[in-house]
Amino acid sequence: MTAQRFTGKTALVTGAGSGIGRAVALAFAREGAHVVVAGRGRGPLDETVALIEEAGGKALAVTADVSRAADVRAAVEAAVAFPHSRLRSSGGTPIGSLDVAVNNAGVFRGGTPVADLSDEDWRTQLDINVTGVFHALRAEVRQMRTQPAGGAIVNIASTFGLHKRSPGATAYAATKAAVSVLTRGAALDHIADGVRINAVSPGATATAMSLRPGETEEGRAERMRGETPLGRVSSVEEVTAAVLYLASDDASSVVGTDLVVDGGQTA
Repeated sequence: MTAQRFTGKTALVTGAGSGIGRAVALAFAREGAHVVVAGRGRGPLDETVALIEEAGGKALAVTADVSRAADVRAAVEAAVAFPHSRLRSSGGTPIGSLDVAVNNAGVFRGGTPVADLSDEDWRTQLDINVTGVFHALRAEVRQMRTQPAGGAIVNIASTFGLHKRSPGATAYAATKAAVSVLTRGAALDHIADGVRINAVSPGATATAMSLRPGETEEGRAERMRGETPLGRVSSVEEVTAAVLYLASDDASSVVGTDLVVDGGQTA
């Protein structure tokens, strides 16, 4: 039987149209949460919502570009109003809360040495991977610190960053290192507000992002047998389990950690 650690809670997941974000959204719904899925593409978000609803869960899609602060504020407001949009206090304010947030939206522009990196690729990664997380953290904490029960936030960083580097991925690694530092600093800033903030740093995971140009899943499996002690990529479910742990009351004393899930590659 699936645990129900998030019954009655509302969770917001960015970058939820595919990959880890979608898996996280589905997992929260299975454990009883009402889930707001956010991202730039409406079609993939609607697919995530459909999967959740087919399994008996409740979900809402919100189109949002995390590099735009107003979009993130609107997503947080939608989460607070959902699933209580028809219930209003006497002053007309939506009755609800944002209990959990997972800031997963990110992009990778790899394969290029620093000296050959375009301004556009640098800015895109910085705007989404770092500024996007900042926008999300700020909006989420501002809401959660008004709530009696506070809330929990999990940022998705990466083993690329503080934990390892690789030729051609320097810009991406710099942005994800920033996510880890931002997570730990914000955790110290806001634990007194009742908001717990942590990060998960996945290594190679069974998503399209871990495939090299032209590489098949079979080719990736062969490569990973020699690149990681575990001998394979992590599944999205394994990464998701780490995220849900940090978001749950099981991790009530875990503050400002960066949990690596990479099959021992950076051990």
